[in-house]
Amino acid sequence: MGSTDGELSILIVDDSQIEPLNRKYLGRQNATNVIAFPMRTDQFPNIQPELLGDVVISIETAAREGVIAGISTERRFVQLLVHGILHLFGYDHEGPEQEAKTMEQKSNEILKLIEA
Repeated sequence: MGSTDGELSILIVDDSQIEPLNRKYLGRQNATNVIAFPMRTDQFPNIQPELLGDVVISIETAAREGVIAGISTERRFVQLLVHGILHLFGYDHEGPEQEAKTMEQKSNEILKLIEA
């Protein structure tokens, strides 16, 4: 993914804590499962090159989504963590369909490695 070393922070919150972040930074009015805040942006890639960024995960939403998907909260959490980290590396699923497919493929590839 273009980086051998890097630091990231992981913040585990509840829905009431992630909702204001979602509203402030993404303009969405409800809680979400994961938000990523990359530090290596196109505009300032070398300010702190060792920092990848922050991944914020709502454990409440992860638990609900796990129940719906028939998987454990832990497994859903790992999926969301991988998803967030991919965002830190510039992957995106909200743009062109091909980018979403590329992100999903990379996510599946990483999850297979983790779960092996």
